[in-house]
Amino acid sequence: MNKNWVIKSSGNEEAITSLTKDLGIERSLAQLLVQRNITTYKEAKDFFRPDLSNLHDPFLMKNMDVAIQRILGAIQAGEKVLIYGDYDVDGTTAVALVYSYFKDHFKGSDYYIPDRYDEGYGISLKGIDYAVEHGFTLIIALDCGIKAVDKVDYANEKGVEFIICDHHNPGEKIPNAVAVLDPKQEGCPYPYKELSGCGVGLKLVQAYGIKTGLDPNKIYDYLDLVVVSIASDIVPITGENRVMAHFGLKKLNNNPSIGMKAIKEVAGIEKKSLDIEDIIYKIGPRINAAGRMESGKKSVDLLVCEKVENAKAISQTINNFNLDRRNIDTEITRQAIEMIQGDVSLKEKNSTVLYNPEWHKGVIGIVASRLLDHFYRPTVVLTRSNGMVTGSARSVNGFDLYKAIESCSDLLVNFGGHKYAAGLTMKVKNLQCFRERFEQVVTDNIDPDQLIPVVEIDTELQLTEITHKFFRILKQFQPFGPENTSPVFLSENVVDNGYGRTVGANGEHLKLTLIQEENPFKVFPAIGFHRGSDFAKVNKGVPFDICYQLMENDFRGRVDLQIHLLDMKFD
Repeated sequence: MNKNWVIKSSGNEEAITSLTKDLGIERSLAQLLVQRNITTYKEAKDFFRPDLSNLHDPFLMKNMDVAIQRILGAIQAGEKVLIYGDYDVDGTTAVALVYSYFKDHFKGSDYYIPDRYDEGYGISLKGIDYAVEHGFTLIIALDCGIKAVDKVDYANEKGVEFIICDHHNPGEKIPNAVAVLDPKQEGCPYPYKELSGCGVGLKLVQAYGIKTGLDPNKIYDYLDLVVVSIASDIVPITGENRVMAHFGLKKLNNNPSIGMKAIKEVAGIEKKSLDIEDIIYKIGPRINAAGRMESGKKSVDLLVCEKVENAKAISQTINNFNLDRRNIDTEITRQAIEMIQGDVSLKEKNSTVLYNPEWHKGVIGIVASRLLDHFYRPTVVLTRSNGMVTGSARSVNGFDLYKAIESCSDLLVNFGGHKYAAGLTMKVKNLQCFRERFEQVVTDNIDPDQLIPVVEIDTELQLTEITHKFFRILKQFQPFGPENTSPVFLSENVVDNGYGRTVGANGEHLKLTLIQEENPFKVFPAIGFHRGSDFAKVNKGVPFDICYQLMENDFRGRVDLQIHLLDMKFD
């Protein structure tokens, strides 16, 4: 698939020059800082040297004082408190964090995760009824609830009060809860708006610790949970999130909780120094798999576990869920690709809307992402659940998926999400009308260039600029993630020195040793995954351009710097 290469603006030249001088670094590294809105020595120092003292005062969050007073009242009165959260990674880590912190303070606390298939996302009537039946008078909701206006009213009628800790955008009306904690709600002065749901949960327990004079360092025991939520929920790794992610990775690598250690072991990464990418691809999917295949409560059971043997048993069960999930989503993806390739009308559309009532609801979001990678156009994958058509949607760079779905809202029972990912539910009778309307909305509003994948390039480099010092400083840009992505570089007129070859079971990967015509004596090993088909072009000896990231290759204990090829242009 052809890709457009877009080179980012270098940014403020005066700031680049100043940082180059003040920090004693190469201009290209200073440019990377400025592109990340780091323009002063102080900002650069905070960026390269994260400090937990830079976390904000939790009482800056609107309604935090009210929430803490209600919790203190619940403790004093001996009320039963239910910790409630969504079934995904952010929700389950948030529940695990708040439950673990408060379980010794609340005499009768428990946790509740709604069933993905029976209850769906967020606050459910069934969950509220569970609280009523079991004598809970206060629910602390995490990673959900900001739009649960009717559900909270229902709970109030039943004598159950809510503290809502959410990080999603509010609707027009805020639920009538005792306290709503959400940095994105109107009038909230909290300085950092991009916390994960688990991050908001951390601020709640931080505030309680401050109010009651408990050891302020206690909250740092939970940073491994927070970094897993930050990575898995794809929130920006900037500001406060960057600080928590930095120290969360340290805890995850050096002193993880019993549950996290068990996940690392079943994932085969217990001896490896984890980064954000490892969480996204190895830890997060396993925590998510429980909610996809059975119940998200199983993940919380693991994350709050205090006995090693129990944790090992639960983690193995969750790992089996993940294996089942992987097999199912692979098969559904295969079926979906065949549906499109076997239907000319589907192939020619500007959007993908697929429906199969037999597809597993727990994996269709993953399938939508895979189809997006394959066909690169706004994609909706639907199945049937509880008599309704329900599904997940994913979008291409720059196209507002949420607005497109919102324009079809009269056909939907409910929907939610953001610019690039959403969920939706409709009656079966509206499916065909939705399919036609969505395609029309996409066609009317999408720019043809948005249907071509984009590689965003930070800056151009000569290969000779890549030194060990350069890479040592570049590594300090970690942890990488949204708004601080791993830098992408462009180098022109490179050739293989003649030792290039294809590798892999079927020769699907490309292994090269690159030189640049300007300096043929400086060689760099490079790997291009799934680019084996380009070997014939490379082997002609004609110069080509590359865009790439820099990575370390650890082979049999030897660590070497390596170019990770993202794309190549031969013309």
